[in-house]
Amino acid sequence: MKSLLLFLLCLLPVQLFAQAHAKSSELRVLSYNVWYGFTKQPERKKKLLEYVGSLKPDVVSLQELNTYTEDKLAQDARSWGHPYSALLKTGGFPTGITSRFPIEEVSRTLEGYHHGLLSCKTGGLRVYVVHLHPGHWQIRHREVDLLTRELTKRNPAEKILLAGDFNTFSPRDRHQYEKTPDIVPFFRRLDQRWKSNRNLREEKLDYTHLEKIEKAGFIDLVAVKRSRFLGTFPTKNRQSEDNGPSRRLDYFYANRSLASSCKSAVCLVNEDTAYLSDHYPVLAVFSLGSSNKTPESK
Repeated sequence: MKSLLLFLLCLLPVQLFAQAHAKSSELRVLSYNVWYGFTKQPERKKKLLEYVGSLKPDVVSLQELNTYTEDKLAQDARSWGHPYSALLKTGGFPTGITSRFPIEEVSRTLEGYHHGLLSCKTGGLRVYVVHLHPGHWQIRHREVDLLTRELTKRNPAEKILLAGDFNTFSPRDRHQYEKTPDIVPFFRRLDQRWKSNRNLREEKLDYTHLEKIEKAGFIDLVAVKRSRFLGTFPTKNRQSEDNGPSRRLDYFYANRSLASSCKSAVCLVNEDTAYLSDHYPVLAVFSLGSSNKTPESK
């Protein structure tokens, strides 16, 4: 009996190591548009930081970091346990990234992009933090063309992730929008309200921005993994405003080298996130070293 007990006690550290190793073999990536850098409803910031921390992400892609500096982003990053961060710029609508791992090969591109494009290597991935133009289909096409041209320069064996607010419509969601009667009338109203806007292309939603990204070899991870449609904008936080029907604007796109290791990708739509921002966040979990085949989109 004593020998059996001693044997089991010897096994315990091995089991604990195996569990820790299994956990560390996962990479959790969060993307979140935090809405005007908390300049609107600043009281929600504490809860949002706590929520992000509760998800235990390894990498966080952020959009709308208005009024942020490198130090301010670093402070937020530390609140959820990330010692590394990078900010695109300090004016306008910056994007940013934080990570549990060193951030390397940081590239900041402003020319040709309405908000800019931030990219880097971290956690074994090359990550592009995306925030496309909010109101004009032609400008979004110019941005996507620049982005896909950049992506063609990359080694296809490299694990590449596009994460952020694309401000446009996925062909994977076409069926949902076709049965949403107010979506085209809403964008018609929006384009009339903001004279510089051109969201509708010949009075229709434009799916071709993201079709270009798919043709470049990138996979819509949420569409692949979901069981039903969930929109990421607007949340209940702005339900008193005319922000139109629920739609998916926030995405993860991965090349095949990375998509094959995706375990899950979800829009985090719940009562907590309903009041933290005007966008719902999205979370993807990857199993490092996995070689699973990529399933078909739903």
